[in-house]
Amino acid sequence: MNQPNLPPHLQGLTRSEVLERRAAGQGNDAPLKTSRSYAQILRENIFTFINFVFVAISVVFLFLGSFSDAILVAAVILSSVVINAIQEVAAKRKLDEIALLTRPKATVVREGREQDIDPSEIVAGDVLVLRSGDQILVDGELMAGEIAADESLLTGESDPIEKETGSPVFSGTICLSGSGYYVAQKVGRNSLAHQLTESARTFRQMLTPLQSEVNLVIRIFMIIACFFWALVAIGFIAKAISFNETVQRSAVIAGLVPSGLYLTVTLSYALAAVRMVGKRVLIQQANAVESLSNIDVLCVDKTGTLTANRIQLTELWPIAPGQDLATLTQQVGIYAASTRSGNATSEAIALGCPAPGQEPLYEIPFSSARKWSAIAFGADPIALPAAGPVAGYYVLGAPEMVSAGLAEPLLPEWRDRAQTLARQGFRVLLFAVSPTIPPKPAKRDSAPLPQDLQPLGLLVFSDELRPSVTETLQGFAEAGIRLKIISGDNPDTVRAIAARVGLGENLSAVSGADLAAMTETEFAQAAIEHQIFGRIVPEQKARLVTALRRAGNYVAMIGDGVNDVLSLKQANLGIAMESGSKATRSAADIVLLGDSFETLPYTFLEGQRIGNGIRDVLKLFMVRVFCVTLLILCTGQVLGTFPLLNKHSAVVTIVAVGLPTFGFPLWARPGKPRQKSVLKSMLNFTLPATLTLTPIAVAVYLGYLVTTIWNATQTGEELVVLNDALLAVPRSALVTLLVSCGLLLVPFLKPPAGPWVAAEPLCGDRRYSLLALGLLGVYAGLVALPGTREFFELVLLQPVDYLLIGAIALSWCLLLRYIWRSGLFDRFLGFKLSDWNH
Repeated sequence: MNQPNLPPHLQGLTRSEVLERRAAGQGNDAPLKTSRSYAQILRENIFTFINFVFVAISVVFLFLGSFSDAILVAAVILSSVVINAIQEVAAKRKLDEIALLTRPKATVVREGREQDIDPSEIVAGDVLVLRSGDQILVDGELMAGEIAADESLLTGESDPIEKETGSPVFSGTICLSGSGYYVAQKVGRNSLAHQLTESARTFRQMLTPLQSEVNLVIRIFMIIACFFWALVAIGFIAKAISFNETVQRSAVIAGLVPSGLYLTVTLSYALAAVRMVGKRVLIQQANAVESLSNIDVLCVDKTGTLTANRIQLTELWPIAPGQDLATLTQQVGIYAASTRSGNATSEAIALGCPAPGQEPLYEIPFSSARKWSAIAFGADPIALPAAGPVAGYYVLGAPEMVSAGLAEPLLPEWRDRAQTLARQGFRVLLFAVSPTIPPKPAKRDSAPLPQDLQPLGLLVFSDELRPSVTETLQGFAEAGIRLKIISGDNPDTVRAIAARVGLGENLSAVSGADLAAMTETEFAQAAIEHQIFGRIVPEQKARLVTALRRAGNYVAMIGDGVNDVLSLKQANLGIAMESGSKATRSAADIVLLGDSFETLPYTFLEGQRIGNGIRDVLKLFMVRVFCVTLLILCTGQVLGTFPLLNKHSAVVTIVAVGLPTFGFPLWARPGKPRQKSVLKSMLNFTLPATLTLTPIAVAVYLGYLVTTIWNATQTGEELVVLNDALLAVPRSALVTLLVSCGLLLVPFLKPPAGPWVAAEPLCGDRRYSLLALGLLGVYAGLVALPGTREFFELVLLQPVDYLLIGAIALSWCLLLRYIWRSGLFDRFLGFKLSDWNH
């Protein structure tokens, strides 16, 4: 497109004026933070409620001289903080890098010439060029042209705001349509929207469904822990227990709060982020990885997703009486060369029909709502020189939209040809002219279509499909994701493209006009039933996404154009193409670098893998926490003692739960979970395991305690005091049982073979079981080595004791397997735990 000659007031600043203003501090050099600072990351990871609890307990241990206990508690805090901080610092650096790479360029006019500069080089008084899809970078005033701006960042309202010469424009807003020039008035920190824009680009932490349920679990056990702490405090005040025992019990109670779940979730997100880096997928929010596991409906646009956003003008059909191909070719060529709000369509026309541009009276840019654009020519007409000066109002748009303004209906021959080409997957536009030039509308988005249009020709375009698009769509199907194609093109064209990429020949389609005539209930039903949506306006896209969400779907939306911004904001997960508009990249949670559409199936599968791994981890955590909680209640009620010391609880947590879970995110398989609610999905596994393990653990503890007391009384002592020395053997036996049973739960959770299938389906992956076996060896080594055994305050039992405990653990496995397979708990409760999905 040729740059038009600029009037004097749009010539811009001179080089010397720019230097003077920058020296005077009128530059746009205010730093824009793209993510949290390093100090903020550390603060948010260190100053948490659970960390304060552990720090307090650690300080008391130090005060009592129990340095090993203090080190153990501090290690839990430090490892969680370090891993979280490392992951979030890595995310910050990536966000900063992407912000630098995708930082918008400013097009300014200086000394009468347009030039691209970095936004930081703008100075007050600069004249900036503004085109459709551009972000407005500084506050100013529109000096020429007309635009429609998205000011939702400032106002929260999504409706486009009409701007004309003299209207103010604000930084952080988006030019949705039109073009023009504006002068920079407030730059840098003086910008009205500086703080809002900074906030919009800053790292945002929003909880996913899984995170919300994990938080709920932790809060519940925090309440339980507070109840136990209150009981311990009462016991200390009543002098029923010593200060040292009070601290020990408080530390064990603190272990009931599964704070390690935060660590596991963070590690899982970090692992996914590392895997996706090589796939050219930018996760702008870390928990967007887990959001991917919930997606069951994916909304895509045909242009830019199924197709490569590259179109080619393939045919021109003159349809006006006496019109020849040469005349039509020059007419559409001048039209494309004269527009200031260019798009892919005008570029394809200009490439296929080169012609000189002319200065129009005014222009109506293309709108997704209207489906047509127009240019009014006066003294310089769109006509061959020999044809004479014919001024007019020229319209280009969708045939079904432009036909509504024709003076005479389109001949059936041409109407049928347009429909046939659309059904074959071609994009067809109708070019028409009105001899009467209507007055320039006050608002371009409300520009009426003239009713005396005369058809001039049909323009036929072909879309280039994306490479590997068929394989990509098959990947969506394998991930259990339903596809909805929402496009501004003719439904028949979209359906033909869908057939070409392998989605099927008989997809149900509906047009935007039909949707507009529906009631709210009918609209919601249509959103669910149909797969193809054609001639859709931006507001309808957003309504479709909202309707799908209200129907209980977790919806992802892919967009690349400005008209996709509203629907991206309505979706559970917004995905943008890197080559898309700045507006879509700003609104999206995930950006596909290099427009790597073919990596999306991998991305969805990775999200499912992470979600499934976290669900498995949570089941093991819950069995341990529930079991220890019930043990504290039982033994406290009967004996007034605690069954475990703080170090014992740490051993059970680390060996039986913590270490096994490191392999779960690595080896988890993708697939939609059978139940959406993670809490409900745990019941079938957690409840039988906990309620059978707890009485067996109590029996082992009491059995060894009675035996120890009996042996002590044989020495002639008349009174046996239940102290730590006397409880050492029962506690060591209990720890051994809990570790053994905890590791035996792993093959039940991920069955390597048929005999282990009871609560969960066959996995067939032996790595989980081998890991559990290896960790059993780790525990044996920990007990066998005097140094580690003394550190964790365990005692070495007799070989016969270990054989007995092993036999009890295996017997518990058989009992648990029978309960799961027979549905004993289901019959007792009156419904199937595994089916509780609502």
